[in-house]
Amino acid sequence: MLRLTDFIIDCPDTMKLAAFYSEVTGRPIKEGSHENWAGIKFGEVELAFIRVDDYRAPQWPDSEHPKQFHLDFEVDEIESEQRRVLDLGATLQQDFFGPNGYGWRVYTDPVGHPFCLCRNKGVIWTDQGLI
Repeated sequence: MLRLTDFIIDCPDTMKLAAFYSEVTGRPIKEGSHENWAGIKFGEVELAFIRVDDYRAPQWPDSEHPKQFHLDFEVDEIESEQRRVLDLGATLQQDFFGPNGYGWRVYTDPVGHPFCLCRNKGVIWTDQGLI
């Protein structure tokens, strides 16, 4: 039987990047995390961070230095979540919202990995705002 147990992200500073994603997701950093390996548990799957010497950040969307992966986070309120992740050290890269209000925004984390905040499909947007 095959079972996904870890999603591992290369980075120059495991505890710093784990702290960023801990704040983004509201989940604690796993006990026993250290400078070479840190993790955050999501049920049976761990989002893990491994220290890499001479780390080279992806340069999204440049294909010469590819993104390597990206994470999507579904959110109900994009504006408040955007303010929160920007305050935590993310950088807004691009906005992909369509005329119906559904879409996503691409950010990079503090070491250059892209991730997206996606507006929840169950919410209806009008000219007057959220309903």
